[in-house]
Amino acid sequence: MSDEHRETGTGWPQPEAGRPAVGPDPRPDAPDADEVSSLVPDEGGPGSGDDGGETVNLAQVASSGARPVESGPVSSAAEPVESASSRMPGRKVSSAGVMIAALLALLGFTLVVQLKTTSTDPTLAATRQEDLVRIFSDLDSREKRLQQDIEGLEDSQRQLRSGEQGRQAALEEATKRADEMGILAGTLPARGPGLAVRFEPGGKPIRADRVLDAVQELRGAGAEAMQISGGDRATVRIIASTYFLDGSGDALVVDGRTLTGPFTITVIGDPETMRTALNIPGGVAASVRGDGGNVSVEDREVAEVSALHAPLKLEHARPVS
Repeated sequence: MSDEHRETGTGWPQPEAGRPAVGPDPRPDAPDADEVSSLVPDEGGPGSGDDGGETVNLAQVASSGARPVESGPVSSAAEPVESASSRMPGRKVSSAGVMIAALLALLGFTLVVQLKTTSTDPTLAATRQEDLVRIFSDLDSREKRLQQDIEGLEDSQRQLRSGEQGRQAALEEATKRADEMGILAGTLPARGPGLAVRFEPGGKPIRADRVLDAVQELRGAGAEAMQISGGDRATVRIIASTYFLDGSGDALVVDGRTLTGPFTITVIGDPETMRTALNIPGGVAASVRGDGGNVSVEDREVAEVSALHAPLKLEHARPVS
């Protein structure tokens, strides 16, 4: 390209001032030069030369079929385009998230273990079906007995409120209560249906805690009066404050009195319920047999509890009138 040709982005020479950009188009359907000149941008507009470029004749460009080249920088097609995924920072797992996940896993494991522990009772799982039926029957009998007691107390309350007959009813009720309290306190003898429970030592002596467990199970089964006898015929009344200690050899200390084996507990109450309580799997009978001893239970139509406990002398308590 000669010096008189200046680059305009199209490769065409810049026309001189005062000369038309192109001659008339010899084609019959060619547009007038005036119409083509309107496509030339005005001075001061885009591409007018304010940015250092020259004015481009669009008609000349259109007739030649050449493509104008943009004056700005053009990015190469071979230039790698940075993907959006490469610009996004990767997620980082924080220490707090790891600790929370570990705590949740530990909590779930603890709940599963707790549910399995509470839902599984090894004692009941090892119990035979006959024993479970018997225990259920005993509980039902105890519920009926307690219901009868409630009805009796309600009847006594109605009698005490019935006017003139209330005085005699109150006296009878007070006498009945005094007898019951005397039996519970061990100051009055008692008789009624019950059991005779005999503890015979084997390779090991009968321990005091075994006898105490038997007393507690009998009380839970509805025992109303008890006494314990030794092989030497010595007898001690069992009340709420009775204690048991291991003595020398096969002896047992009950409320400060020494008894020698074998030992027999005479108890008044429902025989069937109390027998079930003693023979429940893992109970007193099983524990004594595990130590090499033996527990025998004998029904008594009339069991007598004749041993008496000396009344306690109150030092601080006084009745309230």
